[in-house]
Amino acid sequence: MSLAVSDVYAVLVNWNGGSRNLESIKSLLDAGLPPAQVVFVDNGSSDGSLELVRREHSELLFLENASNEGFAAASSAGSVLALDEGAGAVFFVNNDVTLLDDCLERLAAALSEEPRVGIVGPRVLFQRERSKVWCAGGRVTWCSNILSLVGHCEDDAPEWELEREVDFVAGCAMLVRRELLEQVGCFAPEWFAYFEDADLCLRARQEGWSSRVVGKAACLHDASASTGGGLSPRRKYMMGVNSVWFLRAYGTPSCWIRFILLDVLSLPIALLLGLVNGGAKGALAKALGVLEGFSGRRVTAERIEPGAGPLW
Repeated sequence: MSLAVSDVYAVLVNWNGGSRNLESIKSLLDAGLPPAQVVFVDNGSSDGSLELVRREHSELLFLENASNEGFAAASSAGSVLALDEGAGAVFFVNNDVTLLDDCLERLAAALSEEPRVGIVGPRVLFQRERSKVWCAGGRVTWCSNILSLVGHCEDDAPEWELEREVDFVAGCAMLVRRELLEQVGCFAPEWFAYFEDADLCLRARQEGWSSRVVGKAACLHDASASTGGGLSPRRKYMMGVNSVWFLRAYGTPSCWIRFILLDVLSLPIALLLGLVNGGAKGALAKALGVLEGFSGRRVTAERIEPGAGPLW
């Protein structure tokens, strides 16, 4: 089917995102989306960010959750509204992402050209160091962290502007075809945050859809801003918990062995390195997350509240 930017609805989730929501929303409007095709989902924010967005952009579609339901559940709720409004595709975008010129147009064109490509994403650059790639898609490696971001921290170069198939598209900027969402569903809420993008892409692949990065499309990402940065204890904890659940969902015995050898048993080394680079709390939080994942716990809003864990 032919797909244009006018067929796209964006879903943006906010949890205490402050004024950075405004830059992300502006880039969506500059990309050609009418305000009524931007779904703003607030996850019980307490910092006034919802009120700020309402004042500046009252014509958006708003969903308000009473509490933090997590990125996955909030995004899914936003996608239901977008599909009900007639979206031909849904663009899931973090509120710390800024689209660069023609990003959304190029993504929509890529879906139009390949009927069995169900999910596309742009080349993602660091917001604070635009010459560096944050990711050009992702791979499931079953090694350290299980997932790997393609091109992470590499210098931006023509090779990253190619179009290529990937195991998953990063959920910070992901355009998903309507037909795929109707067939496969959206992000599973039990992931809360992290791994929900890889899970969706793997479920889609099982149904015959592929995921692709369109390197000519680009955006900027202030990575992990909502959880305090890449080495933050809360982020590492959530990654630890969900890595175990991802293995439960998709891992083979050999995958489990690789995870134990290359990830779990390397945590003491990560802790020692953390004493040097400031990531010691993050390493401990990941170990705690892995332990709680093995014990059957899931990530919840209550668990990641400030002061709810021993390390945050």
